[in-house]
Amino acid sequence: MARQSTHPTKPNPEKSPRRDPTASGHRDASVNRIASHNYFLLEKFEAGVALTGTEVKSIRNGRANLKDAYGLIKDGELWLLNCHISPYEHGSYSNHAALRTRKLLMHREEIRKLIGKTQQKGLTLIPTRMYFKDGKVKIELALAKGKQLWDKRETERRRTADKEAREAVARGRARS
Repeated sequence: MARQSTHPTKPNPEKSPRRDPTASGHRDASVNRIASHNYFLLEKFEAGVALTGTEVKSIRNGRANLKDAYGLIKDGELWLLNCHISPYEHGSYSNHAALRTRKLLMHREEIRKLIGKTQQKGLTLIPTRMYFKDGKVKIELALAKGKQLWDKRETERRRTADKEAREAVARGRARS
Protein backbone atom coordinates (compact mmCIF):
# COMPACT_ATOMS: atom_id res chain seq x y z
CA MET A 1 0.00 0.00 0.00
CA ALA A 2 1.31 3.43 -0.92
CA ARG A 3 2.30 5.70 1.91
CA GLN A 4 0.80 9.16 1.96
CA SER A 5 3.01 12.14 2.41
CA THR A 6 2.37 14.30 5.48
CA HIS A 7 3.68 17.54 4.03
CA PRO A 8 2.56 19.19 0.81
CA THR A 9 5.01 19.03 -2.08
CA LYS A 10 5.61 21.64 -4.70
CA PRO A 11 5.13 20.60 -8.32
CA ASN A 12 8.31 20.51 -10.37
CA PRO A 13 8.90 23.80 -12.17
CA GLU A 14 8.54 23.75 -15.96
CA LYS A 15 11.81 23.30 -17.81
CA SER A 16 12.74 26.12 -20.09
CA PRO A 17 12.14 25.12 -23.72
CA ARG A 18 15.18 27.21 -24.70
CA ARG A 19 17.66 25.45 -22.41
CA ASP A 20 19.29 23.64 -25.34
CA PRO A 21 18.97 25.75 -28.48
CA THR A 22 20.09 22.93 -30.79
CA ALA A 23 17.68 20.32 -29.47
CA SER A 24 14.77 22.77 -29.32
CA GLY A 25 15.24 23.72 -32.97
CA HIS A 26 16.45 27.30 -32.44
CA ARG A 27 19.92 26.58 -33.85
CA ASP A 28 21.18 24.27 -36.59
CA ALA A 29 23.12 21.24 -35.45
CA SER A 30 25.39 21.37 -38.50
CA VAL A 31 25.64 23.55 -41.61
CA ASN A 32 27.44 22.81 -44.87
CA ARG A 33 28.80 26.29 -45.65
CA ILE A 34 30.96 25.22 -48.56
CA ALA A 35 27.96 23.81 -50.46
CA SER A 36 26.79 27.20 -51.73
CA HIS A 37 30.37 28.01 -52.76
CA ASN A 38 30.87 24.82 -54.78
CA TYR A 39 27.33 24.30 -56.13
CA PHE A 40 24.32 26.13 -57.53
CA LEU A 41 21.56 25.09 -55.10
CA LEU A 42 18.45 24.69 -57.26
CA GLU A 43 15.80 23.13 -55.03
CA LYS A 44 15.67 22.12 -51.35
CA PHE A 45 14.01 19.12 -49.69
CA GLU A 46 13.59 17.99 -46.07
CA ALA A 47 14.36 14.40 -45.08
CA GLY A 48 14.45 12.50 -41.82
CA VAL A 49 17.45 10.36 -40.89
CA ALA A 50 17.55 6.86 -39.40
CA LEU A 51 20.05 7.19 -36.53
CA THR A 52 21.14 5.31 -33.43
CA GLY A 53 20.86 6.83 -29.94
CA THR A 54 24.55 7.69 -29.62
CA GLU A 55 24.43 9.49 -32.98
CA VAL A 56 21.57 11.71 -31.83
CA LYS A 57 23.44 12.57 -28.62
CA SER A 58 26.56 13.39 -30.58
CA ILE A 59 24.60 15.62 -33.00
CA ARG A 60 23.02 17.39 -30.04
CA ASN A 61 26.55 18.17 -28.83
CA GLY A 62 27.35 19.68 -32.23
CA ARG A 63 29.69 16.91 -33.38
CA ALA A 64 28.36 16.41 -36.94
CA ASN A 65 30.08 17.43 -40.17
CA LEU A 66 28.34 17.63 -43.56
CA LYS A 67 31.30 18.98 -45.54
CA ASP A 68 32.01 15.94 -47.76
CA ALA A 69 28.55 14.37 -47.53
CA TYR A 70 26.21 13.68 -50.43
CA GLY A 71 22.93 11.91 -51.07
CA LEU A 72 22.49 8.83 -53.26
CA ILE A 73 19.39 7.06 -54.54
CA LYS A 74 19.85 3.31 -54.77
CA ASP A 75 17.07 0.76 -55.34
CA GLY A 76 14.37 3.36 -54.69
CA GLU A 77 15.86 4.33 -51.31
CA LEU A 78 17.68 7.50 -50.34
CA TRP A 79 21.06 7.23 -48.56
CA LEU A 80 23.43 9.73 -46.95
CA LEU A 81 27.11 8.98 -47.52
CA ASN A 82 30.29 10.48 -45.98
CA CYS A 83 28.44 12.34 -43.22
CA HIS A 84 30.82 12.36 -40.26
CA ILE A 85 29.18 12.12 -36.83
CA SER A 86 31.83 11.74 -34.13
CA PRO A 87 31.40 8.89 -31.65
CA TYR A 88 29.63 9.89 -28.44
CA GLU A 89 32.25 10.46 -25.76
CA HIS A 90 30.19 8.73 -23.03
CA GLY A 91 29.17 5.87 -25.31
CA SER A 92 30.07 2.29 -24.51
CA TYR A 93 30.43 -0.80 -26.67
CA SER A 94 27.27 0.23 -28.55
CA ASN A 95 28.86 3.40 -29.97
CA HIS A 96 28.38 4.04 -33.69
CA ALA A 97 30.86 4.14 -36.59
CA ALA A 98 31.64 7.76 -37.51
CA LEU A 99 31.28 7.50 -41.30
CA ARG A 100 28.61 4.85 -41.72
CA THR A 101 26.02 5.10 -44.50
CA ARG A 102 22.72 6.39 -43.11
CA LYS A 103 19.25 5.96 -44.56
CA LEU A 104 17.27 9.10 -45.32
CA LEU A 105 13.51 9.02 -44.86
CA MET A 106 11.28 10.64 -47.48
CA HIS A 107 7.93 9.86 -49.06
CA ARG A 108 8.09 7.53 -52.02
CA GLU A 109 6.64 10.17 -54.38
CA GLU A 110 9.35 12.68 -53.41
CA ILE A 111 12.04 10.05 -54.02
CA ARG A 112 10.58 9.34 -57.47
CA LYS A 113 10.77 13.04 -58.31
CA LEU A 114 14.38 13.12 -57.12
CA ILE A 115 15.26 10.07 -59.24
CA GLY A 116 14.12 11.88 -62.36
CA LYS A 117 15.99 15.06 -61.45
CA THR A 118 19.27 13.45 -60.39
CA GLN A 119 19.49 11.45 -63.61
CA GLN A 120 19.88 14.74 -65.46
CA LYS A 121 23.48 15.53 -66.31
CA GLY A 122 25.43 17.23 -63.53
CA LEU A 123 22.77 17.25 -60.79
CA THR A 124 23.46 15.76 -57.36
CA LEU A 125 22.03 15.77 -53.83
CA ILE A 126 24.01 17.78 -51.30
CA PRO A 127 23.04 18.11 -47.61
CA THR A 128 23.08 21.79 -46.65
CA ARG A 129 22.09 21.67 -42.98
CA MET A 130 21.16 19.31 -40.16
CA TYR A 131 18.68 20.43 -37.52
CA PHE A 132 16.13 19.27 -34.95
CA LYS A 133 12.40 19.54 -35.62
CA ASP A 134 9.95 18.28 -32.99
CA GLY A 135 12.73 16.26 -31.36
CA LYS A 136 13.69 14.49 -34.60
CA VAL A 137 16.87 15.03 -36.62
CA LYS A 138 16.16 16.39 -40.10
CA ILE A 139 18.46 17.06 -43.02
CA GLU A 140 17.92 19.70 -45.67
CA LEU A 141 19.00 18.28 -49.02
CA ALA A 142 19.57 20.51 -52.01
CA LEU A 143 19.41 19.48 -55.63
CA ALA A 144 22.68 21.00 -56.82
CA LYS A 145 24.69 21.59 -59.95
CA GLY A 146 28.46 21.92 -59.65
CA LYS A 147 30.12 25.29 -60.25
CA GLN A 148 33.10 25.80 -62.51
CA LEU A 149 36.02 27.90 -61.28
CA TRP A 150 34.85 30.92 -63.30
CA ASP A 151 31.36 30.58 -61.75
CA LYS A 152 32.92 30.75 -58.29
CA ARG A 153 34.87 33.87 -59.25
CA GLU A 154 31.74 35.52 -60.66
CA THR A 155 29.80 34.76 -57.47
CA GLU A 156 32.60 36.29 -55.40
CA ARG A 157 32.65 39.43 -57.59
CA ARG A 158 28.89 39.88 -57.18
CA ARG A 159 29.10 39.39 -53.43
CA THR A 160 31.90 41.96 -53.15
CA ALA A 161 30.04 44.49 -55.33
CA ASP A 162 26.83 44.08 -53.27
CA LYS A 163 28.77 44.53 -50.03
CA GLU A 164 30.47 47.70 -51.30
CA ALA A 165 27.12 49.12 -52.45
CA ARG A 166 25.53 48.46 -49.03
CA GLU A 167 28.49 50.10 -47.28
CA ALA A 168 28.26 53.16 -49.57
CA VAL A 169 24.55 53.54 -48.81
CA ALA A 170 25.24 53.21 -45.09
CA ARG A 171 27.98 55.88 -45.28
CA GLY A 172 25.62 58.19 -47.18
CA ARG A 173 22.96 57.80 -44.49
CA ALA A 174 25.50 58.40 -41.71
CA ARG A 175 26.56 61.74 -43.22
CA SER A 176 23.00 63.01 -43.57
